[in-house]
Amino acid sequence: MRSVQPTAADSGNPVSLERDYDDNALAQQLFGPHHAHLAQLEGALNVAIDARGNRVVVTGGPESAAAALTVLDLLYRRLQAGREIHPREIDGMVRMTAGGRVEADADLAISLRHRTISARSPNQAAYLRAIDQNDLVFGIGPAGTGKTYLAVAKAVERLVKGDVDRIILSRPAVEAGEQLGFLPGSMREKVDPYLRPLYDALYDMLPAQQVVKRLDSGEIEVAPLAFMRGRTLANAFVILDEAQNTTGVQMKMFLTRLGENARMVVTGDLSQVDLPKGTRSGLRQAQEILDGVPEIAFIRFTEADVVRHPLVARIVHAYDEAEERLHVGAQYEGKE
Repeated sequence: MRSVQPTAADSGNPVSLERDYDDNALAQQLFGPHHAHLAQLEGALNVAIDARGNRVVVTGGPESAAAALTVLDLLYRRLQAGREIHPREIDGMVRMTAGGRVEADADLAISLRHRTISARSPNQAAYLRAIDQNDLVFGIGPAGTGKTYLAVAKAVERLVKGDVDRIILSRPAVEAGEQLGFLPGSMREKVDPYLRPLYDALYDMLPAQQVVKRLDSGEIEVAPLAFMRGRTLANAFVILDEAQNTTGVQMKMFLTRLGENARMVVTGDLSQVDLPKGTRSGLRQAQEILDGVPEIAFIRFTEADVVRHPLVARIVHAYDEAEERLHVGAQYEGKE
């Protein structure tokens, strides 16, 4: 059995917790090939897990051992519901143990015809709840936290269920600047490269032929922000991505498009503003003006919510530290 080194996070002497799972076949799926899932949990929570037959014994600090057993129980429940489990979902469950609402958040998921998408961090769970409960939600934070992906998944879920008539996905085409009209091809061909991440998310949620069919019928519309002016967006799920690259005027224009029976999600990363120097981000302004307004929710993601490759979280952290050092250095120089 793996040796367990005590950590400051766990108080008290090591404990051993046992669990028997009723279904032997599901238990083997739970443990993973060659007990790979158990090894992943051992490394993540600093516990030792011994499995024989359909029984597991988890040994470690009281908090860590209890967390590991909770994760195993929740994953087993997923298998009972006919859902598969993958290493990333295990990582997500481990993250959820830090949120204090593991039982409630673990079942919070987006149900699509071909897959189920679950929250993988407490902030992701809060984000999904906020989208269900509010007409306007802002998701703000670094790359890789699932802001856009989860919003598109929610939009597809609502469309498939018939709760909305259409999905509208938008982005400011900042990189195109004033040269958009000089690019070859139709307007759609000109702006598609700037909207590619939204298409990628759609193709991950729906079969390719359905995406094409719904785009052609207008049930799904992917368009640059400039195309929103003068419209009223009713009976729709509307998403504005990369909102940090809007101006204040553009943001106000977009937010006031909200029509009857519509939901709107605005996502962005305030550390990646590509606007011309001296131009204030409309997302930052909206955050200051609208925070606290009823039926508007702000969910702020951090590097702890990054769910891409583990290296992405470390990259985000390194850049944040570098920017903090520059900020402190600039303040110090200003005092001299």
